[in-house]
Amino acid sequence: MPLVLLNRFGGTLDWWDPEFLDYLAVGRDVIFFDHVGIGYSTGQPRDCVETLAEDAVEFLDALGLAQADLLGWSLGGMVAQRVALRRPDLVRRLVVAASTAGGQVPGAPPASERAASSMAKSETTVDDLVTLFFPETEAGRAHGFEHIGRVSTRLTPEAPGVSPEARAAGMAAIFAFASTPVDQVRSDLAAMTHPVLFAAGMKDWLIPAAASFFAVEHIGSSAILSVYGDAGHAFLFQHAKAFTAEVRAFLDA
Repeated sequence: MPLVLLNRFGGTLDWWDPEFLDYLAVGRDVIFFDHVGIGYSTGQPRDCVETLAEDAVEFLDALGLAQADLLGWSLGGMVAQRVALRRPDLVRRLVVAASTAGGQVPGAPPASERAASSMAKSETTVDDLVTLFFPETEAGRAHGFEHIGRVSTRLTPEAPGVSPEARAAGMAAIFAFASTPVDQVRSDLAAMTHPVLFAAGMKDWLIPAAASFFAVEHIGSSAILSVYGDAGHAFLFQHAKAFTAEVRAFLDA
């Protein structure tokens, strides 16, 4: 069963950590792509999670896949959930990493102004990424720069990036999704029929781990919650070997 990856806000397919991909691809095909209007994909950037999900369904159909497993990180996790609700026949199992089912999660800390400011920049520096994705500890920042070092082996000066227009569209999609009424979020979660693994970093100040707790509490299908206590938004790269082993076990169950 192929595993399809759905990427974060502001990321192109070149930004997936190669160590993470190598671990994940043991024994299975892993497919990843750029959203419309981002990186290597042409077209008008999307400003709505539902439209991003429509595009993902179109991509899977174009590949001729009768069914696939999905792993979505951050914005990609939002999209993956909408794909599963829109086309339940197309999805077998779902992994949602450092993401949310939408709405304002009761009891969650307020949105970080620092995160919004960094995301709104037309260009994100290496230090911005490390600060956004990893804990502000000596060990956390070291993991962040190691991640950037691995990713840099995939990047070239000619590699396409993310335009200001695409960044603005992605921001609009995230904020609109975050405005979903909580009652609607509960209803959508209750309608989920797929086995789901929600995973989060406890020190994530972009999307708090409370969003994953809330999702697992209200989901209608079988769900597993996994939390990495010393990690942030990029826990899946900080703990690549452990998390990918967890993903493979979940998908093979």
